[in-house]
Amino acid sequence: MTAGTAPANWKARFTNYIRSTGGRVTRPRLCVAEVFFSMGGHPGVEELLVEVRSRHKGIGAATVYRTMKLLCDAGLVASRQFGEGFSRYETEGPEGHHDHLICTSCGKIVEFEDEAIEELQVRVSQRYDFIMQRHRLDIFGICPTCQSEKRSRG
Repeated sequence: MTAGTAPANWKARFTNYIRSTGGRVTRPRLCVAEVFFSMGGHPGVEELLVEVRSRHKGIGAATVYRTMKLLCDAGLVASRQFGEGFSRYETEGPEGHHDHLICTSCGKIVEFEDEAIEELQVRVSQRYDFIMQRHRLDIFGICPTCQSEKRSRG
């Protein structure tokens, strides 16, 4: 699923999940979720907190952390590690699996889909009699912008 694209019926799914676990559906939790789904990209908690506080002054870091965990537990959001020492988040769902190219210089993240890679993973799983449930592919390298800057500094 493309980063920033909210899953269908996310609010109903989120509130149902919270209630099913005995939790309370609160305005701050819904605000954090709304801000996250409106942001796009792959925000970390610090980026999300800045955006949340620009819209809703009284929401603290603990609420953002706990809400993101709830969204992950509900299957609406996935936590990703891109080698920066903290988690980034993206929407989760069956609508559009994708993989990532991550620039190790500037941190840029490019989402991509490649049918040949998907088919290769299935073939490899079958070759080893492995039942694949899911996969994650993150390719780390240098983006074209950083390559150009490096060449010009030369």
